[in-house]
Amino acid sequence: MPTTAPPSSAAPRTGLAGTIDRYFLISERGSTIAREVRGGIVTFVAMSYIIVLNPIILGGTDATGAFLGGGDAASAQVRIAATTALIAGLLSIAMGAISKMPIAMAAGLGLNAVVAYGIALMPEMTWADAMGIVLLEGVLILALVLTGVRQAVFNAVPAELKVSISVGIGLFIAFIGVVNAGFVRTGAGTPVELGIEGSIASWPLVVFVVGLVTSIVLWIRRTRGALLISIVATTVLAFLIETFGHVQGDGDDATGWASNVPVWPGSPVATPDFSLLGQVSVFGSFEKLTFITVVLLVFTLLLADFFDTMGTMVAIGGAAGLLDEKGNPPRTKQILVVDSFGAIVGGAGSVSSNTAYIESSAGVADGARTGLASVVTGVAFLLSTFLSPLVLMVPAEAAAPALVVVGFLMMTQITGIDWKNLEVAIPAFLVIALMPFTYSITVGLGAGFVMFVLIKVLLGKGRQVHPLMWVAAVMFVAYFARGPIQALVG
Repeated sequence: MPTTAPPSSAAPRTGLAGTIDRYFLISERGSTIAREVRGGIVTFVAMSYIIVLNPIILGGTDATGAFLGGGDAASAQVRIAATTALIAGLLSIAMGAISKMPIAMAAGLGLNAVVAYGIALMPEMTWADAMGIVLLEGVLILALVLTGVRQAVFNAVPAELKVSISVGIGLFIAFIGVVNAGFVRTGAGTPVELGIEGSIASWPLVVFVVGLVTSIVLWIRRTRGALLISIVATTVLAFLIETFGHVQGDGDDATGWASNVPVWPGSPVATPDFSLLGQVSVFGSFEKLTFITVVLLVFTLLLADFFDTMGTMVAIGGAAGLLDEKGNPPRTKQILVVDSFGAIVGGAGSVSSNTAYIESSAGVADGARTGLASVVTGVAFLLSTFLSPLVLMVPAEAAAPALVVVGFLMMTQITGIDWKNLEVAIPAFLVIALMPFTYSITVGLGAGFVMFVLIKVLLGKGRQVHPLMWVAAVMFVAYFARGPIQALVG
Protein backbone atom coordinates (compact mmCIF):
# COMPACT_ATOMS: atom_id res chain seq x y z
CA MET A 1 0.00 0.00 0.00
CA PRO A 2 1.42 3.44 -0.90
CA THR A 3 2.59 5.58 1.99
CA THR A 4 2.43 9.31 2.41
CA ALA A 5 5.61 11.07 1.32
CA PRO A 6 7.47 13.35 3.76
CA PRO A 7 6.37 16.97 3.81
CA SER A 8 7.66 19.02 0.92
CA SER A 9 10.13 21.71 1.89
CA ALA A 10 9.00 23.74 -1.12
CA ALA A 11 5.45 24.11 0.17
CA PRO A 12 4.33 27.73 0.54
CA ARG A 13 3.89 29.01 4.07
CA THR A 14 2.72 32.61 3.73
CA GLY A 15 -0.06 34.58 2.07
CA LEU A 16 -2.99 33.03 0.25
CA ALA A 17 -0.91 30.07 -0.88
CA GLY A 18 0.10 29.44 2.71
CA THR A 19 -3.54 29.57 3.86
CA ILE A 20 -4.55 27.09 1.17
CA ASP A 21 -1.63 24.86 2.08
CA ARG A 22 -2.53 24.79 5.77
CA TYR A 23 -6.28 24.37 5.25
CA PHE A 24 -5.94 21.41 2.91
CA LEU A 25 -2.98 19.91 4.81
CA ILE A 26 -0.98 19.92 1.57
CA SER A 27 2.54 20.02 3.02
CA GLU A 28 1.50 17.75 5.87
CA ARG A 29 0.54 15.08 3.35
CA GLY A 30 3.71 15.50 1.32
CA SER A 31 2.21 17.32 -1.64
CA THR A 32 2.35 20.75 -3.28
CA ILE A 33 -0.28 23.11 -4.65
CA ALA A 34 0.98 22.51 -8.19
CA ARG A 35 0.72 18.75 -7.75
CA GLU A 36 -2.82 19.07 -6.38
CA VAL A 37 -3.88 21.25 -9.31
CA ARG A 38 -2.43 18.78 -11.79
CA GLY A 39 -4.05 15.86 -10.00
CA GLY A 40 -7.41 17.62 -10.02
CA ILE A 41 -7.22 18.18 -13.77
CA VAL A 42 -6.27 14.53 -14.33
CA THR A 43 -9.28 13.41 -12.28
CA PHE A 44 -11.56 15.67 -14.34
CA VAL A 45 -10.24 14.18 -17.58
CA ALA A 46 -10.71 10.68 -16.19
CA MET A 47 -14.35 11.17 -15.15
CA SER A 48 -15.61 13.87 -17.54
CA TYR A 49 -17.12 11.17 -19.76
CA ILE A 50 -20.15 11.35 -17.44
CA ILE A 51 -21.06 14.66 -19.10
CA VAL A 52 -21.68 12.65 -22.27
CA LEU A 53 -22.98 9.39 -20.83
CA ASN A 54 -25.49 10.76 -18.32
CA PRO A 55 -27.47 12.61 -21.04
CA ILE A 56 -27.54 9.47 -23.18
CA ILE A 57 -28.87 7.32 -20.32
CA LEU A 58 -31.33 9.83 -18.86
CA GLY A 59 -32.16 11.57 -22.13
CA GLY A 60 -32.67 8.43 -24.18
CA THR A 61 -35.84 7.29 -22.40
CA ASP A 62 -39.17 9.00 -21.91
CA ALA A 63 -41.39 8.71 -18.85
CA THR A 64 -45.10 8.68 -19.71
CA GLY A 65 -44.29 9.97 -23.17
CA ALA A 66 -42.14 12.93 -22.12
CA PHE A 67 -38.37 13.34 -22.18
CA LEU A 68 -36.61 14.74 -19.14
CA GLY A 69 -37.45 18.43 -18.91
CA GLY A 70 -39.84 18.29 -21.86
CA GLY A 71 -39.15 18.79 -25.55
CA ASP A 72 -37.33 16.24 -27.68
CA ALA A 73 -34.44 13.92 -26.86
CA ALA A 74 -31.81 16.32 -28.27
CA SER A 75 -32.84 19.31 -26.16
CA ALA A 76 -33.16 17.05 -23.12
CA GLN A 77 -29.58 15.85 -23.56
CA VAL A 78 -28.22 19.41 -23.74
CA ARG A 79 -30.01 20.34 -20.52
CA ILE A 80 -28.86 17.15 -18.79
CA ALA A 81 -25.24 17.70 -19.87
CA ALA A 82 -25.14 21.24 -18.50
CA THR A 83 -26.83 20.35 -15.21
CA THR A 84 -24.77 17.18 -14.80
CA ALA A 85 -21.59 19.27 -15.03
CA LEU A 86 -22.98 21.97 -12.72
CA ILE A 87 -23.92 19.62 -9.91
CA ALA A 88 -20.76 17.53 -10.28
CA GLY A 89 -18.76 20.73 -10.00
CA LEU A 90 -20.52 22.02 -6.90
CA LEU A 91 -20.41 18.68 -5.09
CA SER A 92 -16.77 18.02 -5.97
CA ILE A 93 -15.85 21.43 -4.55
CA ALA A 94 -17.89 20.69 -1.42
CA MET A 95 -16.28 17.27 -1.01
CA GLY A 96 -12.80 18.69 -1.36
CA ALA A 97 -13.39 21.63 0.96
CA ILE A 98 -15.21 19.68 3.69
CA SER A 99 -13.58 16.25 3.66
CA LYS A 100 -10.13 17.50 2.52
CA MET A 101 -9.79 14.26 0.58
CA PRO A 102 -8.98 13.90 -3.17
CA ILE A 103 -12.42 12.48 -3.93
CA ALA A 104 -14.55 14.00 -6.70
CA MET A 105 -18.26 13.45 -7.28
CA ALA A 106 -20.64 13.20 -10.25
CA ALA A 107 -23.79 11.41 -11.33
CA GLY A 108 -23.36 7.72 -10.56
CA LEU A 109 -23.27 5.25 -13.41
CA GLY A 110 -25.52 2.41 -12.38
CA LEU A 111 -27.60 4.70 -10.21
CA ASN A 112 -28.71 6.67 -13.27
CA ALA A 113 -29.55 3.37 -14.98
CA VAL A 114 -31.77 2.43 -12.04
CA VAL A 115 -33.60 5.75 -12.40
CA ALA A 116 -33.89 5.67 -16.20
CA TYR A 117 -34.73 2.02 -16.76
CA GLY A 118 -36.14 0.90 -13.43
CA ILE A 119 -38.11 3.85 -12.05
CA ALA A 120 -38.97 6.45 -14.70
CA LEU A 121 -40.48 3.82 -17.02
CA MET A 122 -42.90 2.47 -14.42
CA PRO A 123 -46.60 3.03 -15.23
CA GLU A 124 -47.78 6.64 -14.81
CA MET A 125 -44.44 7.77 -13.38
CA THR A 126 -43.02 11.12 -14.46
CA TRP A 127 -39.40 12.23 -14.37
CA ALA A 128 -40.25 14.57 -11.49
CA ASP A 129 -41.64 11.61 -9.55
CA ALA A 130 -38.55 9.50 -10.29
CA MET A 131 -36.21 12.27 -9.15
CA GLY A 132 -38.33 12.65 -6.03
CA ILE A 133 -37.46 9.07 -5.16
CA VAL A 134 -33.77 9.90 -5.64
CA LEU A 135 -34.13 12.87 -3.29
CA LEU A 136 -35.91 10.76 -0.68
CA GLU A 137 -33.11 8.19 -0.89
CA GLY A 138 -30.61 10.97 -0.24
CA VAL A 139 -32.49 12.21 2.82
CA LEU A 140 -32.70 8.66 4.17
CA ILE A 141 -29.05 7.88 3.59
CA LEU A 142 -28.06 11.19 5.23
CA ALA A 143 -30.13 10.23 8.27
CA LEU A 144 -28.42 6.85 8.33
CA VAL A 145 -25.01 8.52 8.29
CA LEU A 146 -25.84 10.97 11.07
CA THR A 147 -27.33 8.26 13.31
CA GLY A 148 -24.69 5.60 12.63
CA VAL A 149 -27.24 3.21 11.17
CA ARG A 150 -25.47 3.18 7.82
CA GLN A 151 -22.71 1.05 9.25
CA ALA A 152 -25.29 -1.32 10.76
CA VAL A 153 -27.02 -1.82 7.42
CA PHE A 154 -23.67 -2.32 5.76
CA ASN A 155 -22.88 -5.09 8.23
CA ALA A 156 -26.31 -6.74 7.81
CA VAL A 157 -25.88 -7.66 4.14
CA PRO A 158 -23.50 -10.57 3.48
CA ALA A 159 -20.27 -9.51 1.80
CA GLU A 160 -20.95 -11.64 -1.30
CA LEU A 161 -24.32 -9.97 -1.84
CA LYS A 162 -22.72 -6.55 -1.51
CA VAL A 163 -20.25 -7.51 -4.22
CA SER A 164 -22.96 -9.00 -6.43
CA ILE A 165 -24.87 -5.70 -6.44
CA SER A 166 -21.96 -3.87 -8.06
CA VAL A 167 -21.19 -6.78 -10.39
CA GLY A 168 -24.81 -7.09 -11.50
CA ILE A 169 -25.11 -3.38 -12.16
CA GLY A 170 -21.86 -3.55 -14.13
CA LEU A 171 -23.20 -6.33 -16.34
CA PHE A 172 -26.45 -4.41 -16.76
CA ILE A 173 -24.59 -1.24 -17.77
CA ALA A 174 -22.55 -3.18 -20.35
CA PHE A 175 -25.76 -4.66 -21.74
CA ILE A 176 -27.33 -1.21 -21.96
CA GLY A 177 -24.24 -0.06 -23.86
CA VAL A 178 -24.36 -2.75 -26.54
CA VAL A 179 -28.14 -2.38 -26.91
CA ASN A 180 -28.05 1.43 -27.15
CA ALA A 181 -25.41 1.18 -29.87
CA GLY A 182 -27.41 -1.41 -31.81
CA PHE A 183 -24.55 -3.89 -31.48
CA VAL A 184 -27.09 -6.21 -29.87
CA ARG A 185 -30.71 -5.95 -30.95
CA THR A 186 -33.89 -7.97 -31.26
CA GLY A 187 -33.42 -10.87 -33.66
CA ALA A 188 -35.76 -12.40 -36.21
CA GLY A 189 -35.86 -15.83 -34.61
CA THR A 190 -34.07 -15.17 -31.33
CA PRO A 191 -34.64 -12.72 -28.46
CA VAL A 192 -31.41 -10.89 -29.38
CA GLU A 193 -28.72 -11.13 -32.03
CA LEU A 194 -25.50 -9.47 -33.12
CA GLY A 195 -25.92 -6.26 -35.10
CA ILE A 196 -28.01 -6.47 -38.25
CA GLU A 197 -29.09 -10.04 -38.99
CA GLY A 198 -26.05 -11.34 -37.14
CA SER A 199 -23.39 -9.14 -38.75
CA ILE A 200 -21.75 -5.74 -38.49
CA ALA A 201 -23.44 -4.31 -41.54
CA SER A 202 -23.41 -0.54 -41.00
CA TRP A 203 -20.97 2.29 -40.46
CA PRO A 204 -22.38 3.15 -37.02
CA LEU A 205 -21.63 -0.39 -35.85
CA VAL A 206 -18.10 -0.05 -37.19
CA VAL A 207 -17.76 3.13 -35.12
CA PHE A 208 -18.89 1.22 -32.03
CA VAL A 209 -16.39 -1.58 -32.62
CA VAL A 210 -13.56 0.90 -33.22
CA GLY A 211 -14.55 2.77 -30.07
CA LEU A 212 -14.67 -0.41 -28.00
CA VAL A 213 -11.24 -1.55 -29.17
CA THR A 214 -9.81 1.94 -28.62
CA SER A 215 -11.26 2.15 -25.10
CA ILE A 216 -9.91 -1.25 -24.15
CA VAL A 217 -6.41 -0.64 -25.51
CA LEU A 218 -6.12 2.78 -23.91
CA TRP A 219 -7.37 1.43 -20.60
CA ILE A 220 -4.92 -1.48 -20.66
CA ARG A 221 -2.12 0.99 -21.41
CA ARG A 222 -3.32 2.99 -18.34
CA THR A 223 -3.78 6.11 -20.44
CA ARG A 224 -5.17 8.95 -18.35
CA GLY A 225 -8.58 9.97 -19.62
CA ALA A 226 -8.85 6.76 -21.66
CA LEU A 227 -12.65 6.80 -21.87
CA LEU A 228 -12.86 10.47 -22.77
CA ILE A 229 -10.15 10.10 -25.43
CA SER A 230 -12.02 7.16 -26.93
CA ILE A 231 -15.32 9.06 -26.97
CA VAL A 232 -13.74 12.10 -28.62
CA ALA A 233 -11.79 10.05 -31.19
CA THR A 234 -14.75 7.92 -32.25
CA THR A 235 -17.00 10.97 -32.36
CA VAL A 236 -14.57 12.56 -34.81
CA LEU A 237 -14.64 9.32 -36.84
CA ALA A 238 -18.44 9.32 -36.78
CA PHE A 239 -18.47 12.99 -37.82
CA LEU A 240 -16.25 12.25 -40.82
CA ILE A 241 -18.37 9.25 -41.82
CA GLU A 242 -21.58 11.27 -41.61
CA THR A 243 -20.04 14.24 -43.42
CA PHE A 244 -18.84 12.22 -46.40
CA GLY A 245 -21.28 9.31 -46.32
CA HIS A 246 -24.57 10.80 -45.06
CA VAL A 247 -25.39 7.66 -43.10
CA GLN A 248 -28.56 8.98 -41.49
CA GLY A 249 -29.81 10.16 -44.87
CA ASP A 250 -30.03 6.63 -46.21
CA GLY A 251 -33.52 6.28 -44.77
CA ASP A 252 -32.67 2.84 -43.45
CA ASP A 253 -33.20 2.87 -39.68
CA ALA A 254 -31.27 -0.36 -39.19
CA THR A 255 -28.08 1.10 -40.66
CA GLY A 256 -28.51 4.64 -39.34
CA TRP A 257 -27.24 6.22 -36.12
CA ALA A 258 -28.97 4.92 -33.02
CA SER A 259 -29.41 8.35 -31.41
CA ASN A 260 -27.55 11.60 -32.05
CA VAL A 261 -26.45 12.31 -35.61
CA PRO A 262 -22.78 13.41 -35.51
CA VAL A 263 -23.04 16.81 -37.20
CA TRP A 264 -21.59 20.12 -36.07
CA PRO A 265 -24.09 21.79 -33.68
CA GLY A 266 -23.22 25.33 -34.71
CA SER A 267 -21.49 27.15 -31.89
CA PRO A 268 -19.92 24.69 -29.40
CA VAL A 269 -20.25 27.33 -26.68
CA ALA A 270 -23.62 28.39 -25.31
CA THR A 271 -25.19 29.80 -22.19
CA PRO A 272 -25.94 26.71 -20.10
CA ASP A 273 -29.57 25.72 -19.64
CA PHE A 274 -30.20 24.85 -16.01
CA SER A 275 -33.99 24.63 -16.29
CA LEU A 276 -33.94 21.08 -14.89
CA LEU A 277 -33.11 22.43 -11.44
CA GLY A 278 -36.06 22.01 -9.11
CA GLN A 279 -38.17 19.86 -11.45
CA VAL A 280 -38.81 17.29 -8.75
CA SER A 281 -41.94 15.93 -7.09
CA VAL A 282 -40.88 14.62 -3.69
CA PHE A 283 -44.04 12.70 -2.91
CA GLY A 284 -45.57 12.34 -6.39
CA SER A 285 -44.55 8.68 -6.63
CA PHE A 286 -46.83 7.79 -3.72
CA GLU A 287 -49.81 8.84 -5.85
CA LYS A 288 -48.74 6.61 -8.76
CA LEU A 289 -47.36 3.54 -6.98
CA THR A 290 -48.12 1.57 -3.85
CA PHE A 291 -46.36 2.56 -0.65
CA ILE A 292 -44.41 -0.70 -0.54
CA THR A 293 -43.22 -0.20 -4.14
CA VAL A 294 -41.93 3.30 -3.40
CA VAL A 295 -40.17 2.07 -0.26
CA LEU A 296 -38.52 -0.73 -2.24
CA LEU A 297 -37.38 1.64 -4.97
CA VAL A 298 -35.83 3.94 -2.38
CA PHE A 299 -34.23 0.90 -0.75
CA THR A 300 -32.83 -0.25 -4.11
CA LEU A 301 -31.22 3.13 -4.76
CA LEU A 302 -29.93 3.23 -1.21
CA LEU A 303 -28.20 -0.12 -1.53
CA ALA A 304 -26.69 0.72 -4.92
CA ASP A 305 -25.42 4.07 -3.59
CA PHE A 306 -24.57 2.83 -0.12
CA PHE A 307 -21.84 0.27 -0.64
CA ASP A 308 -20.00 1.76 -3.62
CA THR A 309 -19.18 4.93 -1.68
CA MET A 310 -17.69 3.09 1.27
CA GLY A 311 -15.58 0.98 -1.05
CA THR A 312 -14.51 4.02 -3.07
CA MET A 313 -13.33 6.09 -0.12
CA VAL A 314 -11.32 3.17 1.29
CA ALA A 315 -9.76 2.44 -2.11
CA ILE A 316 -8.78 6.07 -2.72
CA GLY A 317 -7.56 6.51 0.85
CA GLY A 318 -5.40 3.42 0.43
CA ALA A 319 -3.97 4.59 -2.89
CA ALA A 320 -3.07 7.93 -1.27
CA GLY A 321 -1.53 6.26 1.77
CA LEU A 322 -4.01 7.96 4.10
CA LEU A 323 -5.70 5.01 5.83
CA ASP A 324 -5.36 4.55 9.59
CA GLU A 325 -4.40 1.31 11.34
CA LYS A 326 -7.99 0.05 11.03
CA GLY A 327 -8.06 0.68 7.30
CA ASN A 328 -10.30 3.76 7.50
CA PRO A 329 -9.65 7.04 5.66
CA PRO A 330 -9.52 10.33 7.61
CA ARG A 331 -12.70 12.39 8.04
CA THR A 332 -14.89 9.43 7.14
CA LYS A 333 -18.07 11.00 8.46
CA GLN A 334 -17.53 14.18 6.46
CA ILE A 335 -17.03 12.11 3.30
CA LEU A 336 -20.26 10.21 3.88
CA VAL A 337 -22.26 13.33 4.74
CA VAL A 338 -21.25 15.13 1.54
CA ASP A 339 -21.85 11.95 -0.47
CA SER A 340 -25.36 11.73 1.02
CA PHE A 341 -26.08 15.26 -0.13
CA GLY A 342 -25.08 14.03 -3.60
CA ALA A 343 -28.33 12.11 -3.84
CA ILE A 344 -30.39 15.01 -2.49
CA VAL A 345 -28.86 17.58 -4.82
CA GLY A 346 -28.81 15.17 -7.77
CA GLY A 347 -32.51 14.44 -7.35
CA ALA A 348 -33.37 18.13 -6.93
CA GLY A 349 -31.37 18.87 -10.08
CA SER A 350 -33.01 16.05 -12.10
CA VAL A 351 -29.70 14.39 -13.01
CA SER A 352 -29.89 11.38 -10.67
CA SER A 353 -27.89 10.61 -7.55
CA ASN A 354 -24.33 11.92 -7.43
CA THR A 355 -21.69 9.85 -5.69
CA ALA A 356 -17.97 9.56 -5.04
CA TYR A 357 -16.05 8.46 -8.15
CA ILE A 358 -13.41 5.75 -8.14
CA GLU A 359 -11.88 7.61 -11.12
CA SER A 360 -10.56 10.03 -8.50
CA SER A 361 -7.79 7.47 -8.13
CA ALA A 362 -6.40 8.78 -11.45
CA GLY A 363 -5.60 12.08 -9.77
CA VAL A 364 -4.20 10.29 -6.74
CA ALA A 365 -1.92 8.28 -9.02
CA ASP A 366 -0.69 11.60 -10.41
CA GLY A 367 0.18 12.88 -6.94
CA ALA A 368 -3.03 14.35 -5.49
CA ARG A 369 -3.34 13.85 -1.72
CA THR A 370 -5.79 16.51 -0.56
CA GLY A 371 -9.18 18.07 -1.16
CA LEU A 372 -7.67 20.89 -3.22
CA ALA A 373 -7.49 18.44 -6.13
CA SER A 374 -11.25 17.87 -5.86
CA VAL A 375 -11.86 21.62 -5.79
CA VAL A 376 -9.88 21.93 -9.03
CA THR A 377 -11.90 19.08 -10.55
CA GLY A 378 -15.09 20.86 -9.53
CA VAL A 379 -14.02 24.14 -11.12
CA ALA A 380 -13.26 22.27 -14.36
CA PHE A 381 -16.76 20.77 -14.31
CA LEU A 382 -18.30 24.23 -13.82
CA LEU A 383 -16.38 25.62 -16.79
CA SER A 384 -17.56 22.70 -18.94
CA THR A 385 -21.21 23.71 -18.50
CA PHE A 386 -20.70 26.19 -21.33
CA LEU A 387 -19.81 23.38 -23.77
CA SER A 388 -23.01 21.32 -23.45
CA PRO A 389 -24.01 21.73 -27.18
CA LEU A 390 -21.11 19.44 -28.07
CA VAL A 391 -23.11 16.60 -26.54
CA LEU A 392 -25.34 16.65 -29.62
CA MET A 393 -22.37 15.56 -31.72
CA VAL A 394 -21.81 12.36 -29.78
CA PRO A 395 -23.75 9.37 -31.18
CA ALA A 396 -24.58 6.41 -28.96
CA GLU A 397 -22.11 4.32 -30.95
CA ALA A 398 -19.25 6.56 -29.76
CA ALA A 399 -20.32 6.76 -26.10
CA ALA A 400 -21.54 3.18 -25.58
CA PRO A 401 -18.05 1.61 -25.55
CA ALA A 402 -17.37 3.54 -22.33
CA LEU A 403 -20.41 1.87 -20.77
CA VAL A 404 -19.02 -1.54 -21.70
CA VAL A 405 -15.64 -0.72 -20.16
CA VAL A 406 -17.25 0.66 -16.99
CA GLY A 407 -19.31 -2.53 -16.86
CA PHE A 408 -16.11 -4.56 -17.03
CA LEU A 409 -14.54 -2.56 -14.21
CA MET A 410 -17.54 -3.20 -11.98
CA MET A 411 -17.51 -6.89 -12.97
CA THR A 412 -13.94 -7.32 -11.72
CA GLN A 413 -15.25 -7.31 -8.17
CA ILE A 414 -16.74 -10.76 -8.82
CA THR A 415 -13.61 -12.33 -7.30
CA GLY A 416 -14.95 -11.19 -3.93
CA ILE A 417 -17.64 -13.90 -4.09
CA ASP A 418 -16.89 -17.33 -2.62
CA TRP A 419 -18.43 -19.51 -5.33
CA LYS A 420 -17.85 -22.65 -3.30
CA ASN A 421 -20.20 -21.43 -0.59
CA LEU A 422 -23.44 -22.23 -2.40
CA GLU A 423 -25.65 -20.76 0.32
CA VAL A 424 -24.55 -17.27 -0.68
CA ALA A 425 -23.12 -17.89 -4.16
CA ILE A 426 -26.50 -18.86 -5.65
CA PRO A 427 -28.28 -15.72 -4.36
CA ALA A 428 -25.33 -13.67 -5.63
CA PHE A 429 -25.63 -15.32 -9.03
CA LEU A 430 -29.34 -14.44 -9.18
CA VAL A 431 -28.54 -10.81 -8.42
CA ILE A 432 -25.92 -10.68 -11.17
CA ALA A 433 -27.85 -12.63 -13.82
CA LEU A 434 -31.35 -11.25 -13.38
CA MET A 435 -30.39 -7.58 -13.54
CA PRO A 436 -29.57 -7.72 -17.27
CA PHE A 437 -31.89 -10.66 -18.03
CA THR A 438 -34.95 -8.78 -16.74
CA TYR A 439 -33.63 -5.31 -17.58
CA SER A 440 -34.29 -4.44 -13.94
CA ILE A 441 -31.85 -3.83 -11.12
CA THR A 442 -34.68 -4.09 -8.60
CA VAL A 443 -35.68 -7.56 -9.77
CA GLY A 444 -32.11 -8.88 -9.56
CA LEU A 445 -31.56 -7.39 -6.14
CA GLY A 446 -34.87 -8.68 -4.81
CA ALA A 447 -34.42 -12.20 -6.16
CA GLY A 448 -31.01 -12.49 -4.53
CA PHE A 449 -32.17 -11.19 -1.16
CA VAL A 450 -35.27 -13.41 -1.06
CA MET A 451 -33.33 -16.50 -2.14
CA PHE A 452 -30.64 -15.88 0.48
CA VAL A 453 -33.21 -15.76 3.30
CA LEU A 454 -35.17 -18.70 1.86
CA ILE A 455 -32.07 -20.92 1.64
CA LYS A 456 -31.10 -20.14 5.22
CA VAL A 457 -34.60 -20.89 6.50
CA LEU A 458 -34.93 -24.19 4.60
CA LEU A 459 -31.54 -25.30 5.88
CA GLY A 460 -32.54 -24.53 9.45
CA LYS A 461 -30.20 -21.54 9.70
CA GLY A 462 -32.79 -18.80 9.93
CA ARG A 463 -31.17 -17.38 13.06
CA GLN A 464 -28.09 -16.52 11.02
CA VAL A 465 -30.10 -14.00 9.00
CA HIS A 466 -29.82 -10.42 10.21
CA PRO A 467 -33.19 -8.82 11.13
CA LEU A 468 -32.67 -6.13 8.48
CA MET A 469 -32.29 -8.86 5.84
CA TRP A 470 -35.61 -10.33 6.97
CA VAL A 471 -37.24 -6.93 6.55
CA ALA A 472 -35.74 -6.51 3.08
CA ALA A 473 -36.79 -10.01 1.98
CA VAL A 474 -40.39 -9.50 3.12
CA MET A 475 -40.53 -6.18 1.30
CA PHE A 476 -39.23 -7.72 -1.91
CA VAL A 477 -41.77 -10.56 -1.70
CA ALA A 478 -44.49 -7.92 -1.46
CA TYR A 479 -42.92 -6.11 -4.41
CA PHE A 480 -42.94 -9.22 -6.62
CA ALA A 481 -46.55 -9.96 -5.64
CA ARG A 482 -47.74 -6.36 -5.95
CA GLY A 483 -49.96 -7.17 -8.95
CA PRO A 484 -52.10 -9.81 -7.18
CA ILE A 485 -52.00 -7.74 -3.98
CA GLN A 486 -53.30 -4.66 -5.77
CA ALA A 487 -55.99 -6.72 -7.49
CA LEU A 488 -57.02 -8.19 -4.16
CA VAL A 489 -57.11 -4.85 -2.42
CA GLY A 490 -58.79 -3.16 -5.35
